[in-house]
Amino acid sequence: MNKQVQEAGEMKRRQMLTALLIGAFVAFLNENLLANALPGLMREFGRAAATIQWLSTGYMLVIGVLVPVTALLQQWFTTRQMFMSAMALFLAGTCLCAAAPGFGILLTGRVIQACGTGLLVPLMMNTILALYPPERRGAAMGLMGLVIMVAPVIGPALSGLIIDTFNWRWLFYMVIPVALFAIIYAFLYLKNATEVTKPKVDLVSIVMSTAGFGCVTYGFSHTSVSLGPEGYGVIAIGSLFLLLLVWRQLKIKEPLLDLSVFRQPTFSLVAVLTVFLMMVLFATTTLLPFYMQDALKLTALGTGLLLMPGSLLNGMLMPVSGKLFDKFGPRFVIVPGLFLIALSLWLFTGIDSDTTQGSVLFNHVLLFLGMSFVVMPAQTAGLNQLPRHLIPHGTAIYNTLQQIAGGIGIALFVGIMSSGANRYLHHSLNPTAVHEKAQSMVSGLQTVFWIEFIFAVLILVLGWFIKKPPERS
Repeated sequence: MNKQVQEAGEMKRRQMLTALLIGAFVAFLNENLLANALPGLMREFGRAAATIQWLSTGYMLVIGVLVPVTALLQQWFTTRQMFMSAMALFLAGTCLCAAAPGFGILLTGRVIQACGTGLLVPLMMNTILALYPPERRGAAMGLMGLVIMVAPVIGPALSGLIIDTFNWRWLFYMVIPVALFAIIYAFLYLKNATEVTKPKVDLVSIVMSTAGFGCVTYGFSHTSVSLGPEGYGVIAIGSLFLLLLVWRQLKIKEPLLDLSVFRQPTFSLVAVLTVFLMMVLFATTTLLPFYMQDALKLTALGTGLLLMPGSLLNGMLMPVSGKLFDKFGPRFVIVPGLFLIALSLWLFTGIDSDTTQGSVLFNHVLLFLGMSFVVMPAQTAGLNQLPRHLIPHGTAIYNTLQQIAGGIGIALFVGIMSSGANRYLHHSLNPTAVHEKAQSMVSGLQTVFWIEFIFAVLILVLGWFIKKPPERS
């Protein structure tokens, strides 16, 4: 009898895990589908790159703001209610994107999608922790990690195939049946796995974080294109909101995010490293399709296939970097990874309209090889410094910083590329020529990669100071 009960409980856990994995796959695949389509969407809607990038920036910004909020919402609603609501939002946003007659509606749909994803991702992580005892969480999280790895590997190539064969709307048509299946499966099998305690929700902090991060991101996007006072004013307003947010978190009894984690030097160091690293990573992965399709004249499918090996290698080497981290400590793994990132960005500064596909492939693989030895080991080193009760807050802060920094990086560097391209065309003798337009993009990208290279050198120096924590008793 006990064996039958155990088997029934195990079956329910597997069914719930399957529901979570389907939702995770849809969310992460969607996040990786659109970057390859941005150059085509720019032409489709007649928008500048600095405008079209908000389809990625806005998506990441919303997720970043929602990550810390989700932890509170999980204590107000059941796992089933949260998952179904998140998937319903995601599906509604996807349908709106698929039917969008113009850029404004498409951006609105992306924001609604992001609301679903922002609720979904932390929910899945926390539910797995609640479903499985510590000795069995590794396997479950490994399956989640596999899903997270597969999405960026197949995303660019799949989106390229769809765009070249059909059109950009099919990127969303394709997701709709999978999202519907996830909702139906969850309706049948997903049960509650967490306790509903209904703690106080600090709406003021949520408003402050949304306004602060939103203004800063928009300000960076604006100032990178134009040096007028408007962008700096918006950044100042956003910074004020963020300062008020920090002050409020330190004063209230139940903060949205416990900022005492920053008293640990290594945690703070990794937070700074994460910001610069995510700015570089997301900006580069967003800008490369523009370069490959507009300057090198590759198809969307060709672009996706060329970007696949780097993403595949990144996923394959993550477990290896984790084992090296456990054996030798953070510095042995992180510093070589940061060196490879800096080397890759330095090589990217030499690109032009005649660069070979092999050179782009090599540089991209080198970049992601470095990333595989930095991102997770660095964040693990930072979290290892925290007492157990602060680890959820530390994780939420790192996840928030990843999304917000990625959004700011895309906005800032796409703007810098556009500004550099405009300067080149302003001094060109024949600015309407196809070759000159391609060369103007290359000129802007070279500026971007030089700035990113400087960032990489700075965080390489920071990497030397990340140390292994002392053993806890």
